[in-house]
Amino acid sequence: MVFMNRLKAATSPYLLQHADNPVDWWPWGEEAFAEARRRDVPVLLSVGYAACHWCHVMAHESFEDPATAAVVNDNLVAIKVDREERPDVDAVYMAATQAMTGQGGWPMTVFMTPDGEPFYCGTYFPRAQFVRLVTAVARAWQEDRGQVNDQAERIAAALAQNASALSGLGADSGGLALDEVTAEAVTALEAGFDRSAGGFGRAPKFPPSMVLEFLLRHYARTGSAAALSMADRTCEAMARGGMYDQLGGGFARYSVDAAWVVPHFEKMLYDNALLTRVYTYLWRLTGSALARRVAEETCDFMLRELCTPEGGLAASLDADSDGAEGAFYVWTPGQLREVLGAQDGAFAAAAFGVTERGTFEHGTSVLQRRGDPDDRERLDRIRGVLLAARDGRTRPGRDDKVVAAWNGMAIAALAEAGLLFGRPDLIAAAANAPEGLAPSAGSAGRKISRSPSSAVS
Repeated sequence: MVFMNRLKAATSPYLLQHADNPVDWWPWGEEAFAEARRRDVPVLLSVGYAACHWCHVMAHESFEDPATAAVVNDNLVAIKVDREERPDVDAVYMAATQAMTGQGGWPMTVFMTPDGEPFYCGTYFPRAQFVRLVTAVARAWQEDRGQVNDQAERIAAALAQNASALSGLGADSGGLALDEVTAEAVTALEAGFDRSAGGFGRAPKFPPSMVLEFLLRHYARTGSAAALSMADRTCEAMARGGMYDQLGGGFARYSVDAAWVVPHFEKMLYDNALLTRVYTYLWRLTGSALARRVAEETCDFMLRELCTPEGGLAASLDADSDGAEGAFYVWTPGQLREVLGAQDGAFAAAAFGVTERGTFEHGTSVLQRRGDPDDRERLDRIRGVLLAARDGRTRPGRDDKVVAAWNGMAIAALAEAGLLFGRPDLIAAAANAPEGLAPSAGSAGRKISRSPSSAVS
């Protein structure tokens, strides 16, 4: 089957990652759906983003494999979408995926009719399962079209009903005053609060930025000890665990375990902007030295590693480097000794929880900081040495897409932190960042996205 390389002209780093796949990818557009109608085949929609580890895994296993690609090309029209470039598309089909499976995430894998109606949704599929699924979808399309269309209609009806129900929320609070509504919300959050490890629910755990801000604001307004306790415990647990970069600052996407030890290593601008505001506000309310350190270090991370030449902030850092997840961030005791010497290496291993057995893969450990040693100057010196040594490793890729809304979050965070912490450099960065949002001759070929995806998984 002869196909065109339609993604070569894309400005999205994610689409360009797939430009040389043997899969006959189409970008999102009416032309792809017209082709599906012409061939009378279903559509495969694959949605991801440049920093997504499991998107890379599915790409290596399936989309780069000629035999798997042939099955896709023979039976489907395949569309590849960057969820940050097309948040509208992502939001619609993420709602369908969550409605059908009870969960969502990326890569998002959706099979739909040539009219764009989804009938089977999922996320990551291993290659053998993916091939079986594509084959089964193609067979059902040819042999049981009525059932496929009925499934698509049921999903559409369920989404419409859900949207109608959601549109009515907030219209009538049952006569409850604001304080009663928010107090009930705090009580509901207490029921799902992890008192031992912080956060809410079970693994995987995402940083609950907006929930934490709500709790802190509720405490400021009412003095609720429960609200402050949940926010403070969660903030400390995240900051001391492996989800926080103990050398360079900044938070990873989420923790794969309930204790915040092992992260999903990509770093997103919006997560770090929102969390900077949370930790800044926590410091403002409590004077927590930990909260201030984390807020300032996260600001420094954003400016050091996400600034684009035009002044805006890039969307994300990849989870992978040298083809391995987390390789940039993890350490062994031997690596610490090699960089620091025997005595400082042992001190660092104890301070950061690096063990011979390891907390991650292949005997490596994600750095944690569960306590603060008495010799803070020694720890700070060691952190600097390790950060410099880490900079010599292969760095994760950066998605230089500038998302306006995420930059807005970062500008607010930088300005607030700069004002409260007496950091004129942060205020200056906040003032300069908007210039990076305006396309210019220097930004030719770099995608500037105006609206981010709101779906989270």
